[in-house]
Amino acid sequence: IQPDISVICDHSKLDDKGCFGAPDLIVEILSPSNSKVELQNKYELYEEFGVREYWIIHPSENTLQINVLVNGSYQPSRLYTSGQKVTSTVLPGFELELEEVFEED
Repeated sequence: IQPDISVICDHSKLDDKGCFGAPDLIVEILSPSNSKVELQNKYELYEEFGVREYWIIHPSENTLQINVLVNGSYQPSRLYTSGQKVTSTVLPGFELELEEVFEED
């Protein structure tokens, strides 16, 4: 499985072959080719292997859902949309203005 974006905070997890262990944060950007089965499989896999945050961005609907791992299970956030600001439990001090993510050219 190749996520769209992976964030690894612990540099000791990285080597010439990539990441050893789970990334701290994974972002998936949905496209029309993403199937519900694929999304469910990734959700379960990321949860099982301990990815601390799993973000799902739906560009055609301008929404973001953040899943935070709590005691081995994901706790989903409400849906965020353009005009809102989100933060990360994994990246203290990080803020993302969703208007910038969803702005059209």
